[in-house]
Amino acid sequence: MTDDLKKMYRTIMDDKFPSNMEISFVEGDQRQTLFYEKVTWTIDEIQKGLRYGENPGQEAALYRMTNGNLVLGETETIQPGRHLVSDIELLQSGKHPGKTNLTDADNSLNILRYLTNKPTAVIVKHNNPCGVAQSETLEDAYIKANLADRVAAFGGCIALNRSIDVATAEAISSQYAEVVVAPEYEQGVMEIFSRKKNLRVIRIGNMARLQEFVGKRCVEFKSLIDGGIVAQWSFVPQARTKKDLKTARCEAGGKVYEINRMPTDSEMDDLLFGWMVEAGVTSNSVLYVKDLVTVGIGTGEQDRVGVAEIARDKAYRKLADRYCFKAWKIPYNDLKDAEKKTEIDARVTMEKGGLIGSSMVSDAFFPFRDGVDVGIREGITAVIQPGGSNNDYQSIEACNEENVAMVYTGQRSFKH
Repeated sequence: MTDDLKKMYRTIMDDKFPSNMEISFVEGDQRQTLFYEKVTWTIDEIQKGLRYGENPGQEAALYRMTNGNLVLGETETIQPGRHLVSDIELLQSGKHPGKTNLTDADNSLNILRYLTNKPTAVIVKHNNPCGVAQSETLEDAYIKANLADRVAAFGGCIALNRSIDVATAEAISSQYAEVVVAPEYEQGVMEIFSRKKNLRVIRIGNMARLQEFVGKRCVEFKSLIDGGIVAQWSFVPQARTKKDLKTARCEAGGKVYEINRMPTDSEMDDLLFGWMVEAGVTSNSVLYVKDLVTVGIGTGEQDRVGVAEIARDKAYRKLADRYCFKAWKIPYNDLKDAEKKTEIDARVTMEKGGLIGSSMVSDAFFPFRDGVDVGIREGITAVIQPGGSNNDYQSIEACNEENVAMVYTGQRSFKH
């Protein structure tokens, strides 16, 4: 029985999707058509498309746009030929990619395009980042991103915005990953990765031009249960620099409420970094960020105070695991020594999960102060959120009580 189940995941789908696809937008006698071709790779001298969709048994195909243009009002699609994930180069195929591998890689680049200023590592699992970090070297950025949530990073997609050097490759190969994505690989790196036979190693040459995709849109399609389709333009975060942010301020009950303190330079760096990461996180979400590293990421919850608590709880758990792994090279959950576990727990509690001095990021406004209060109790010093709630004054009061800075983006960042 076990072998049968494992075989299910090894099955290569022989999909029946056609080699070409066209999507037309028609208004009267005006027609705008986008033209696509199916993507395949030569693996073991056989042309293969996507391995399967989200699950084995779901046939799937990847298409790249080859021609056409779509202009609706003042918005225009990304031009054909400017390929990223739809034109990946498989340097090492392992088990060749399925849909989730590509969507994880795509969401990594969705975040990375806003973080081109420094060596950056994004680790994505189930289409959500579990660790994101920037640093002065690529190796350090990867190590920090991995240790931000080492448990969730297991079997994830690692995307890096610089050519991978030998030191970074050795650090990556010491962990288990499904996919590595980078613009280039230096001499000796592929020899290191070849030890991991099932690792998919992907080169995307256009990553060097990733910043050109900032602010660009494409049409997203969501199929409904009855075959209907929702079409929407992709999301673009408008607040990307300090000058784009607004001072937290509102009027309520005939009174003006305004934040007492604006963020320091380092807090502003963390807030903007976190807001860019937020563009790739499933809603409802709350993140905590410190020193350009994600500390806790809460995703996909129905209420804002709940997701703030989940992100907090994850920060505590991940820090305990990090300390345990650094000291004894074993996961915290495998540590049997009760005395050592007590010592780690006491240290994590004292440091409040590493949240002291961190910044809080929310993809939508706080309907009440209870959400921002979760972070304030843990020692955050700055908050970024869209603003716009009838109860914004409550969040402003909560921050002013503890000298916490807060800024508004003026834009929601939902992702479903």
